[in-house]
Amino acid sequence: MERKTFTFRVEDGIDIFLYKWAPESKQKLKGVVQLAHGMAEHSGRYEEFAEFLTNSGYVVYANDHRGHGRTAADLDKLGYFADKEGWSLVVKDIYQLTKMIKSKYPESPLFLLGHSMGSLLARTYIMEYGQQIDGVILSATSGRQGLLGEIGIIIARLEAKLRGKRAKSYLLDKLSFASYNKAFKPNRTDFDWLSRDQREVDKYIQDDFCGVVSTTSFYIDLLTGLKLVNSLENIQKVPKLLPIYIISGTKDPVGADGKGVLEVYHDYKKAGLEDLSYKLYEGSRHELLKEINREEVFKDILTWLKRYS
Repeated sequence: MERKTFTFRVEDGIDIFLYKWAPESKQKLKGVVQLAHGMAEHSGRYEEFAEFLTNSGYVVYANDHRGHGRTAADLDKLGYFADKEGWSLVVKDIYQLTKMIKSKYPESPLFLLGHSMGSLLARTYIMEYGQQIDGVILSATSGRQGLLGEIGIIIARLEAKLRGKRAKSYLLDKLSFASYNKAFKPNRTDFDWLSRDQREVDKYIQDDFCGVVSTTSFYIDLLTGLKLVNSLENIQKVPKLLPIYIISGTKDPVGADGKGVLEVYHDYKKAGLEDLSYKLYEGSRHELLKEINREEVFKDILTWLKRYS
């Protein structure tokens, strides 16, 4: 596998850090996969999955979002998109990378895979740019939050007003994530909900770019983005023939142990989307690509990709 890192500059002058993994051999290229990582993590964590895909003939691109990983660079800048319209800016960053990929591989099918927050960004992306890709994989996504989501937005806006948009929101961090671990007591760590693979959980904890407390403005962006993608009116904007594959674990608290994921699937069905499929992995937690059964997940994703490559 050939691995490269570089940056690209977006319209407001931010340099976005990027990984590219490609097959070393001259085998025929089957397609390109563009990854959108989750909250409080970074793209470098996806190298094992990228190696699996490159061995199967796919090129993989993954950028670190604003306020994440090596795009943030400084640890003090983690967990912050922008003072305003951060969600929209990150989606535009993903689209700019899409344009770069399509200019380099104009004949190859292109797929977008979003994990967790990245799945929400991907769901926003396909409302605006769905015609630009050949399929989307949504890993560990989330359904409607209802009143709790509305309360979260109110708290985030109030905190931003009182403490500033770049202030860390320890309150929302606790409200958002403390409950996730409850189902896994007695807890070994604060992040048991991520995976049954203890080594992967420990790697996450030891990674300076992971598990950070995000800012008030970030929570405004995230919670409004979550509301946006679960709006039935907005779902109507997704191209009806776009292939969509939704995957999650039955013990993932972000997807309400599968219930929220099925809600998303049925909302897409109601909107008239014609090429939908999903799979729930029994016992799996939030990070399917870091789970003890990840080889099964990898193979299922590859099987789906080959269907459209």
